[in-house]
Amino acid sequence: MIQPLYDWCLRMAGKRRALPILGGLTFLESIVFPIPTEVMAIPMVLAQRNKAWLIAAVMTVTSILGGVFGYLIGYGLYETVGKQIVALYGYADSMQEFAASYEEYGALIVVIGAFTPLPFKVVTVASGVAGMNIFTFILAGLAARGARYFLVCGLLWQFGPPIRTFVEARLNLVALVGGIVLVGGFVALKFI
Repeated sequence: MIQPLYDWCLRMAGKRRALPILGGLTFLESIVFPIPTEVMAIPMVLAQRNKAWLIAAVMTVTSILGGVFGYLIGYGLYETVGKQIVALYGYADSMQEFAASYEEYGALIVVIGAFTPLPFKVVTVASGVAGMNIFTFILAGLAARGARYFLVCGLLWQFGPPIRTFVEARLNLVALVGGIVLVGGFVALKFI
């Protein structure tokens, strides 16, 4: 199932309406779509490097809009819709524990989930289940999703095709290392 979706994303990157398609997929990726939309963004930026910042901005905004939708599912429709989304990604059994951890680590959970390969859709639903402050959710999501998308698009803008091979081969590792750096920055700011 994943490989055909991956191939479809790559085909869509070459279409005339690629940017709106990317925005729609990034919206859905924050709720249920299983493929990181960087798969589509990478060839788009390489084809038109002058649009790298626009592509990153569209991805950031549509991801947060999708995240708010996922939050609302968790907040008001968890029993009917949210449970199915969470179960799809294997987190159904641990959702209540995960949601309980928001009291202590709420914004940090959103930052980690928004930046790393963890399924952001689970974080959006869990944020709603936990009743996290919606403005904190949006700000943490904007910071982390923006950092992720602008980092990927910025690297592609700066280094072009050689970075595509590196990023595609190590997308999860790149996101994980970036997430560790981002979280480390938050921790350092707390103690400074």
